[in-house]
Amino acid sequence: MTQTWFITGASSGLGAAFAHHAVAKGDNVVVAARRLDKLQALAATAPDQVLAQPLDVTDPGQIAVAVQAAEDRFGGIDVLINNAGYGIVGAVEETPVAEMRAMMETNFFGAFAVTRAALPMMRQRRKGSIVMISSLGGQMSFAGFGPYSATKFAMEGLTEALAQEIAPFGLNAMIVEPGEFRTEFAAIALRHMPVLAPYADVVGGTRDFARDMHGTQAGDPKKAAAAIDRALAAETVPLRLPLGEDAVDAIRTHAQDLLAELAQWEQTARRVRHDEDAVT
Repeated sequence: MTQTWFITGASSGLGAAFAHHAVAKGDNVVVAARRLDKLQALAATAPDQVLAQPLDVTDPGQIAVAVQAAEDRFGGIDVLINNAGYGIVGAVEETPVAEMRAMMETNFFGAFAVTRAALPMMRQRRKGSIVMISSLGGQMSFAGFGPYSATKFAMEGLTEALAQEIAPFGLNAMIVEPGEFRTEFAAIALRHMPVLAPYADVVGGTRDFARDMHGTQAGDPKKAAAAIDRALAAETVPLRLPLGEDAVDAIRTHAQDLLAELAQWEQTARRVRHDEDAVT
């Protein structure tokens, strides 16, 4: 059965890979991004299947127009992929509040707003999936990636609740947590904050990693698209889908560390009832 995908941030990287995958399957695709010229090139390859829509996810008016265009052209949205976003490299103290707010507006509030705009029609049809493109940094963070991870932590918290809220209507929500994938993200979508001397060594390794990984990432965006499609077709759609060996390994290690720390401090954590003896 032909489906309709609505993909934000579809002009390059993972978003473009998702779009090409859907087209190859014979599905319809609404590709949305701020760079309309790149979207039109994709639409020209399959004009009957692809609708290009200019979309800044921080603009409520553009969101409403793009979602309605999907309804008018293809009769609705079956797979919504919230992929638009960018990153910041810098310590918390190195990151101006304005930069943090701007990134949160795109990465978190943008996905939130697009989801709210699409949900009424998806809910009425009682079918469809909402996919949030998070990151392995949505489950853990590292020095220099705190602000970026904060946007993904927020997305993941929202989506855990969303999945429960929309399940009664036959809808799914899935969080995708990619590791390193060979896209343009490191080259064009990472903003490096000015260095403060006290953090030069603390965050230096993260800065070097972010600058050097472009073109060397192990992950294949085409395979990421196929993996997401396979997960959405499963009888039970997973809440979380890590992508890449680096993501799987890092998330497993982080979970094991969390459990170990919980065990270490469990007695102290539990002894907080009114009827417990004071903890010494």
